[in-house]
Amino acid sequence: MRPTKQRQSLLQKGFTLVELLIVVIILAILAAIVVPQFASTTTDARDASLDTTLGNMRSAIDLYYQQHNSTFPGNSAASGATCPGGGTAGTGDTTTDLLRATAFISQMTMYTNALGQACSTTDAVFSFGPYLKKADLPDNPLGAGNALVVTSTGNLIMTGAAAPGAGWKYDAITGKFIADDTDELDR
Repeated sequence: MRPTKQRQSLLQKGFTLVELLIVVIILAILAAIVVPQFASTTTDARDASLDTTLGNMRSAIDLYYQQHNSTFPGNSAASGATCPGGGTAGTGDTTTDLLRATAFISQMTMYTNALGQACSTTDAVFSFGPYLKKADLPDNPLGAGNALVVTSTGNLIMTGAAAPGAGWKYDAITGKFIADDTDELDR
């Protein structure tokens, strides 16, 4: 018995195994090309975010330097101020690098006077700043947090040490601000 025309048309519909394999191979090749581009896009976005954050921080440090008689933040005491309107005085001084880090954060996130003393309130004397909108440093986009390691060596060839939990490294003498990561030495 021969198949009818209707049966023949039903038998001829569909793809052969070879055709399906060719389609799967083509899709695999396309996936191999596209997936690595997504991974590099993530790295590019992280690097762009790091460049932007470094640029913003360096601009804020430069503005402080210009407004405070060529003195970088963290290179003068942020404490000792009598704040207007019952404001809170900044903390930190230049006796140790740890206190320099505290002074740096106070001077960048609060109002300051010409001497670098910091207050949470403003008036005609405390008329500079704040240089950062948040009350803390931004996070390092490399995932290292926002901890600050301050040095006072005056070394322009300062490099990242990748200390555990450190996000940034700053030299209070030169004003150099870098990501504290050994992979980002050229920034």
